Amino acid sequence: MNDHLPAAVIDVGTGYTKMGFAGSVLPSYIVPSSIAKYYPQRQTNIFNGLEDLDFYIGKEAYSHSLRYSVSSPMKHGQIENWDDIEHFWEHCIFRYLRCEPEDHHFLLTEPPLNTPENREFTAEIMFESFNVPGLYIGVQAVLALAASFVSKKTSGQKDQPRLTGTVIDSGAGVTHVIPVADGYVIGSCIKHIPIAGKDITSFIQKLLREHERIPPKYALESAKYCKESYCYVCPDLAKEFGKYEKDPQTWIKTYEGVIHKTNRKFTFEMGYERFLAPEIFFNPQLFSSDFVTPLPTLVDQVIQNSPIDVRRHLYNNIVLSGGSTLYKNFDKRLKRDLKRRVNSRLKRSEMLSGGRIKPKPIDVNVISHNMQKYAVWFGGSMMASTSEFYQVCHTKEQYDEIGPSIARHNPVLGGITM
Repeated sequence: MNDHLPAAVIDVGTGYTKMGFAGSVLPSYIVPSSIAKYYPQRQTNIFNGLEDLDFYIGKEAYSHSLRYSVSSPMKHGQIENWDDIEHFWEHCIFRYLRCEPEDHHFLLTEPPLNTPENREFTAEIMFESFNVPGLYIGVQAVLALAASFVSKKTSGQKDQPRLTGTVIDSGAGVTHVIPVADGYVIGSCIKHIPIAGKDITSFIQKLLREHERIPPKYALESAKYCKESYCYVCPDLAKEFGKYEKDPQTWIKTYEGVIHKTNRKFTFEMGYERFLAPEIFFNPQLFSSDFVTPLPTLVDQVIQNSPIDVRRHLYNNIVLSGGSTLYKNFDKRLKRDLKRRVNSRLKRSEMLSGGRIKPKPIDVNVISHNMQKYAVWFGGSMMASTSEFYQVCHTKEQYDEIGPSIARHNPVLGGITM
């Protein structure tokens, strides 16, 4: 046990921000990662120095979009605007979490391959602007891996005794494939694909625009709802098309929307789009000709580029994280396609040896768990609830003595006790 107030855990993603206190299973608040700031067309003294207080975040940002400029401080998982992210954190702490930052340690998350300079800027803001007593910046992949470990442990499943595995983290802006060995990210092997939640939404909009008449103002909202409610991953495209042609009434879904100003209803049908949209993970050429490497191939390349002594563990513990991995049968399709690649390579090795060498089979296991959507935040919440967390946090005293450079490296937080 410790005498500290529970740590605050904030996970700022490209699409949504999750925040809450350590030890909770679910985040207390989930808000869009958007900020609305007022930019007058001409210089006036109307604010009298209070212009820095005139901003909104989350859903409130969109409700003030007529008079305010709405933007996101994050792009593809990276912080783009440091002034905006400071204002964003300010609202997260004081308006949503309603806590005094001087009383709580903080756990923030960062994407893989985040630059040391970004970590220093983060420490500078948290220690100087908010005067926090302690800060830990956790790598999202490690936290997601810890989330799957804890989730399976509490459900009675057996698991590896160490934080080793391959994390597929797919949110709104980017999809990363990250190998982790004993809690350390193998940075040289990380790969990403420019396909994520926003691209799937855009693809659905494009498909629907070809044969449905949807009010332009409601196109994005409707596509998002259909993506989250109706889409799934199919095992075979040709067979899936046949199912829809044979029995359309069973498979085609009808969406009903309402135009708020007039209360007039509009409807459209969601057919092939249901399985074609998530298919771009496995056949990217459907969406773009710029990137054509399927996700299973990319995962295989990442693991093959990793050190040979951890490859079997990386294949055996492939963890899904993020909202864009929640599609029905996503894990089964990924496992099947990856298993085919692995078995094909083993068979080819045996043939090249003339049958003299029989490689040991490789277990491919894709982990889908009930905390998958908020895996990064949940992993952070569990880690920040351990006594070890306070021992490895960077403290305000260390920051005052050494400076922002203390945040360049974090000790690995591997001790999870539930």
